[in-house]
Amino acid sequence: MLPLPLGEGYDYRVPAGIDAAVGSFVAVPLGKRETLGVVWGPGSGEVAPEKLRDIASVLPARPMAEPLRRLVDWVAGYTLAPPGAVLRMAMSVPSALEAPRSETLLRKPDAEPPDKITPQRRRVLDVLADGLARPASEIAELAGVGSGTVKSMASAGLLEPVDRVVRARFAEPDPARPGPDLSPAQAEAAAELVRRTEARAFSATLLDGVPGSGKTEVYFEAIAAALRAGRQALVLLPEIALTAQWLKRFEDRFGASPVPWHSDLTALERREAWRGIAEGRVRVVVGARSALFLPFDDLGVIVIDEEHDGAFKQDEGVAYNARDMAVVRARLAAIPIVLASATPALETLENVRAGRYGAVHLPARHRARALATVEAIDLRRHAPPRGRWLSPPVEAAMRATLAAGEQTLLFLNRRGYAPFTLCRACGHGQECPRCSSWLVEHRFKRIMMCHHCGYTEPPPQACRHCGAVDQFVACGPGVERLAEETRALFPEARMELFTSDTLFNTREAAAAIERMIAGEIDILIGTQMAAKGHHFPKLTLVAVVDADLGLKGGDLRAAERTFQMLYQVAGRAGREDRPGRALIQTHMPEHPVIAALTAADRDRFVDAEQNDRRDAGLPPHGRLAALIVSGADPAAVDTACADLARAAPHRTGFTVLGPSQPPLALLRGRHRRRFLVKAARDVPVQRLLGDWLSTVRVPASVRVQIDIDPHSFM
Repeated sequence: MLPLPLGEGYDYRVPAGIDAAVGSFVAVPLGKRETLGVVWGPGSGEVAPEKLRDIASVLPARPMAEPLRRLVDWVAGYTLAPPGAVLRMAMSVPSALEAPRSETLLRKPDAEPPDKITPQRRRVLDVLADGLARPASEIAELAGVGSGTVKSMASAGLLEPVDRVVRARFAEPDPARPGPDLSPAQAEAAAELVRRTEARAFSATLLDGVPGSGKTEVYFEAIAAALRAGRQALVLLPEIALTAQWLKRFEDRFGASPVPWHSDLTALERREAWRGIAEGRVRVVVGARSALFLPFDDLGVIVIDEEHDGAFKQDEGVAYNARDMAVVRARLAAIPIVLASATPALETLENVRAGRYGAVHLPARHRARALATVEAIDLRRHAPPRGRWLSPPVEAAMRATLAAGEQTLLFLNRRGYAPFTLCRACGHGQECPRCSSWLVEHRFKRIMMCHHCGYTEPPPQACRHCGAVDQFVACGPGVERLAEETRALFPEARMELFTSDTLFNTREAAAAIERMIAGEIDILIGTQMAAKGHHFPKLTLVAVVDADLGLKGGDLRAAERTFQMLYQVAGRAGREDRPGRALIQTHMPEHPVIAALTAADRDRFVDAEQNDRRDAGLPPHGRLAALIVSGADPAAVDTACADLARAAPHRTGFTVLGPSQPPLALLRGRHRRRFLVKAARDVPVQRLLGDWLSTVRVPASVRVQIDIDPHSFM
């Protein structure tokens, strides 16, 4: 199997003298070049012997274990992606397959040195009297001599060279290190997770706890159980910004840091981590969704923190949900998986109800602290002054919080200064030339940016449509505009933005979190990066600026996502001894999401949402799949869609809707159309989709992407 978007493996001959066991990483010829692949199994036998080409070499890396190979096949079959495209995610660090570099050390030989020897050389031999081999530079430093002295001794045979493979050293977490005192509810939940981890069998368990209930400390005990058994652990987090504070808590518990896995790592860090994981030298990994495909030597438990989060869904390339595929990996490896959340996904709750998953509950905050009170601010009655976005009740609450020496979080899930910019003269908006989307003004950076393709340009002086000069007006608020208003209202307050535009990596996010914990920030203005997982002891007020933002549009999960996000962000307030308060600005206080939040009744919302989904046959009570047809030529895309529509299957419990233009009809220069398949749960969706697509010849210029269980409808 080659890590290329190919539908099947290629047959090669194993030449004499090469042991290419199943799972071995190999170099093979492909056309006029050489590429890497994995021995997947016996050849088909359908290729004539004289046409077979030889495997060139077996790489010096541990073979890919059977559970990971089975996961690649399973993900490919479920998502209908080419197996090679899935394999590429499991071979993301090709340099790790090469032989590790080596270094030459020097040690004292067994033979006695000459009688006459200089004092410098004597000091070198004294340093090496313990028999250990050391680098030349270290020897010179310890002996207080120049590097030339050490080199000359090696050349004269007074020192013996020793070659050593260079391997990164990874700290060893200590499972016996005492953890924090657990409440009775935490201890009971932890005991259940430990029991399942020690059973060495597949199980899926929801760890359902309110914000601040101590879920992390509970699943740390499952990790400790895996470590005591000599096994490895994987923790997936949805946001890179969550890693910093989580790492500190892990180090406090286990006395060492886990190995992180995310896009900020250097090429060297990725290579060393990948090899350390494969060789079992890395015991615990915390990472983004791509960490699911790492080559663990002996994985003992998987934890998905914030399991409801949409960041676990990948829409580009192979469209998969890392949460769901992690459950598959746990089942294939016969290990437990823990799904932790204060607002579990409806799919997870349905699996618990049906008995497929177990559940443990933490219904109260640690040390009996009260949850933040949630109050809806009706913007129809308490409208902000013209040109501003903070209502009078929110402004008053912020002043009281500042006077008390406490902290405020302003939450608005909209990056930049304003979501779109219009020309006053003609009403024309600033659009992305490559996408069906507005350019977002980022005033602090002095750019206009498309948040879908990354296109940027300087802010224009004249309208491209009518030529009017200096007639642009920003429409709506983004976090930068909110910061501008906050500075004007509270000039004495220390304010900071917490967004992906201002914090570019884990180090910057960690520094901002430390400033918040240290009380160096009075008002934190953040997007969804600030909504979950953080523990700010002095934060007592959360104000949601536009709670209605996520409720708009045709996304079937809009209500669920909005409830989860607002519930999570409200949970940042009052996590220590000071009571917390969350104010939610809305034009729809009667909306079921807002009503459930203010009533602190999550179950009421979940029951109502489940009933609506059940009545409509939507997930988790039905199945969805999307076909995204795209190409540079809109006519070719429409022709392919017409051919697909004519060939669409017709059977009970399987409905094809479309094709239609999605909101993002143009994305990165490609014109897009979407089909939506709605099916009953017992319908073999993948087989029907495969049969359908096999009957239609789509031109090479048109791409058809399949998204099983879609989360995005853009």
